[in-house]
Amino acid sequence: MTQDLFDQAEDVETTPRSKRGRNVAIGVLCGAVVLLLGAAAAAALYLNSLSGAYEEAVNVIDEQNTFPEAEDRPERSTREDEESGEEVEDEQLNVLLIGSDSGGGSGESENVPWLPNSGRADTMMWMHIPHERDSIQLMSIMRDTWVPIPGHGEAKINASLSLGEGSALAVQTVENLVGVPIDHVATVDMTGFQSLVETMDGVSVDVPTSFTSRDGYQFNAGTQHMDSTMAMSFVRERRAFSDGDYTRVANQQAFMRGVLNQVLTPSTLTNPARVHGMVSDFAPHMAVDSQLAEAGYMADLAWSLRDVRGGGIDMFTLPNQGVGTAGSESIIVADFEAFEEAGEAMREGRFSDYAAQN
Repeated sequence: MTQDLFDQAEDVETTPRSKRGRNVAIGVLCGAVVLLLGAAAAAALYLNSLSGAYEEAVNVIDEQNTFPEAEDRPERSTREDEESGEEVEDEQLNVLLIGSDSGGGSGESENVPWLPNSGRADTMMWMHIPHERDSIQLMSIMRDTWVPIPGHGEAKINASLSLGEGSALAVQTVENLVGVPIDHVATVDMTGFQSLVETMDGVSVDVPTSFTSRDGYQFNAGTQHMDSTMAMSFVRERRAFSDGDYTRVANQQAFMRGVLNQVLTPSTLTNPARVHGMVSDFAPHMAVDSQLAEAGYMADLAWSLRDVRGGGIDMFTLPNQGVGTAGSESIIVADFEAFEEAGEAMREGRFSDYAAQN
């Protein structure tokens, strides 16, 4: 019966839109909500309402500029089928997650028109979902990592977002380094997280290190409940740390883990009004590829991830060689072997082990 409800979602009519888009995290929400609703009729009506709210509000990246040309991309991974022993295409999914913020980026004039609210590229993560759909790995890539940008020489990796008309150049840049194709792109404006935290009545975060932000908030190591304004101060702060973005990235990961742990709970997922509010408030701050913009596809993906909870989500930072300089710029020195090792672990189906080791 539950699968029938997902099938119904694919038949929902959507209004024309010039922009669409969204993220895997909300997909998990959609599937879990339908799974946990009681009556089939009520569940169908609710799913239709949720799908409509999502598709009407979400933004889409221009399809022509989402991915690079096929000849410029790595081959898809394969695996040995456990039953037949034959080599088959690996159904793993890899998603490039991009965070933007009005105060993000490495300079004062790096606004990216195709990002939500034309923010500046502030955060880059690689999300890996293995073919078993039993876990999720989130790998942060330091935004100032100095790498080759196809057609533009060497630059900080987040420059690949402002140099291209869409996400295609960023996708090609990261794919060249990892050697694994990206299936989806999802971007989010940090203001969207602020709205999400407001809808959740705050979020509890395991603060890695004590510090005082420039906004005057005191954060103490350990679990701390934050309202939306405090949470944004927490994830944006970097001047308080001697290592700059290293601690900031760790704080962003801690924040995302706190949000996911709170969202993926029965008390949240069985509250239709709250989930509807989350989707309605969050979707306008997202831009994704056209496939992630479809409620039916998202519902199917959500169903496949129905058993994943906060404990099944691993977050880590791709190893690098520390701070350096390139001309007059302060950069993060890339560890190209780490990029290759990460890709090899994905292709061999052991990326969860790689994440645990880093």
